[in-house]
Amino acid sequence: MKRIVLILFINVAVFAQSDPYQKIKPIPEKLEILPLNTVKPQGWLKDQIRQNLDGFTGHLDELAPDLIVSDDIYVKNRLSKKVKNKDVGAIGAEGDWQVQFLWWNSETQSNWRDGYIRSAILADDKEHLAKIKSYIDKILASQDKDGYLGIYDEELRYKFDNENGELWAKATLLRGLLAWYEYSKDEKVLSAIKRAVDNTMKGYPINASHPFYSKNENVGGLSHGLTFTDVLEDLYRITKKRKYLDYALFLYKDFSENKLNEDAQYAKLMDKNRLLNGHGVHTYEHLRSLASAYQASGNPKLNDAISNFEHKIDMETTATGGPVGDEWIGSRKADATKRGYEYCSLQELMHSYESLMAKTSDAKYGDKIEKLFFNAAQGARHPEQSCIAYLKSDNSYEMTGGLNGDKSDAKQTRYRYSPVHKEAAVCCVPNAGRIAPYFVQYMWMKQGNLLIAGLLGPSEVETQIDGKKVRVEELTNYPYDNSFTFSILSETDFTLKIRKPDWSNGEIMDVDYDENDGFLIVPITAGENKISLAFTAKPETRQDLNGEMYFSYGALVLAHPIKSQTQVTKTYPLDGFADMNVTPENLVVYEYVSSDVLKLGGSRFEVKLVNPQTGKEEPVVLEPVAKTVLRQVTFKR
Repeated sequence: MKRIVLILFINVAVFAQSDPYQKIKPIPEKLEILPLNTVKPQGWLKDQIRQNLDGFTGHLDELAPDLIVSDDIYVKNRLSKKVKNKDVGAIGAEGDWQVQFLWWNSETQSNWRDGYIRSAILADDKEHLAKIKSYIDKILASQDKDGYLGIYDEELRYKFDNENGELWAKATLLRGLLAWYEYSKDEKVLSAIKRAVDNTMKGYPINASHPFYSKNENVGGLSHGLTFTDVLEDLYRITKKRKYLDYALFLYKDFSENKLNEDAQYAKLMDKNRLLNGHGVHTYEHLRSLASAYQASGNPKLNDAISNFEHKIDMETTATGGPVGDEWIGSRKADATKRGYEYCSLQELMHSYESLMAKTSDAKYGDKIEKLFFNAAQGARHPEQSCIAYLKSDNSYEMTGGLNGDKSDAKQTRYRYSPVHKEAAVCCVPNAGRIAPYFVQYMWMKQGNLLIAGLLGPSEVETQIDGKKVRVEELTNYPYDNSFTFSILSETDFTLKIRKPDWSNGEIMDVDYDENDGFLIVPITAGENKISLAFTAKPETRQDLNGEMYFSYGALVLAHPIKSQTQVTKTYPLDGFADMNVTPENLVVYEYVSSDVLKLGGSRFEVKLVNPQTGKEEPVVLEPVAKTVLRQVTFKR
């Protein structure tokens, strides 16, 4: 019997060497992701979510009512062959049925609602919550008897051979419904989600269908649909039913085996010399779908693909943590001046790193997340107005539509500030409303009797360990200050783990602790406890992928703010919202010279740089990227 078992094991192992999708031994997540609203924002994070609710996140349906309110795409206006005003049913050159990009409003609506739902919950805003409850009731009432929730009528759903939004419209919708379920614990919502997913699994049966087949290799909603794995993973966490992870593995396999112009397909990832080329947001969101497939299978081939994928992404990441793609990556490495990043990509790559942090407990993902969120993401928001840049570059010398003032493409309008960006696509503003709530949810996680501060910042967590209540308040202005007070009230003993940032030169803590694998480990006894912690930092001079120099302090990337003038190019019926162009008053692109960086106070610094117009060194002020509009981040030698 032992010999037979050994032979079977060897056969499976040999087969796995040739089949990366062979399930060997599923790998459990190392960290437990806490339900939404278990972690609450405090300090500046709380203020930002409140500002978003008072701004574009809370009012996008009023700023773009034709896309969000008028087009009832999930209920009354489901897509069918009979719809004429959207050009559904257009005939292609070969006379074939073509489903065009008519799913688009489902992304706008559902990604917006996902961020809106999470923001209202975290802000505990009763007015917004009541509005959301009405929306939830409407969506649940629209569910067909067979469980279908989506944007297509019966004649179209699950019957595509080209571009479509079937899985993508579901993924964006169900992520928001899952957030509401975690908050409300309403079993009717969970039942509706499970019925919708079961209907999808019946419409695209596992290993007997091809949901990612398309006659056209260039697709949008079709490949976005791979993030249906987000929904499957959440359902697995809630129900512990392995069928959801098995289906995630099936989706990644089918995605990889069809002919698509997408970076995250297994064979392309295994080509180490192939640079990333595709639409940035697709590429960066697919990292977590691959991670989901690896979790479901335990196949080392997929783990190798993850490693290759991460290395490729590193080649596309700027000094501020921004993953380039404006909107295509284009097989060109990151560049602080010549490449921009899309706000959608910031949210999706951050979420992918969060997923990997939960799966591996590796502290490096916390560092990647903080760099992206505190620098690239904050630096693509206008620091004073409720609007964002659809596309932004590290070195941002002009925001008038084209990259740093480029006017060669008259249709390029993404490098400017808007609370909507309707002339391009209403995708980045919804994601700008998602990014802070997603950061907050992953700030704290659990592992047995360990409570883990994986992402640092002002927050409060209340959970249970061994069935006993534990509450921790993290008092800090991080990353603008590197000192923390952890105020703890616990009914049981437990262990607190605090991630030590990779930039830290050391730490001062007023209790005994150990350090292991990038975490500070502190035993906590039941009752009231208070811990003071400070990480030591100094101004650092660093080098980006292209050999250009930049400066940092702690988690903050620093920039020289450029004095600018703002021109309002469009106003909205709703007061307080406008599109804006920004131009420099007197642009000087400084060059690097070795010099000490002086701390002026607060988060302001000074360094000597060369003014190429005079050839002389000048003292130049540096501030956090997050506080800038136009700026210079990197400096050539």
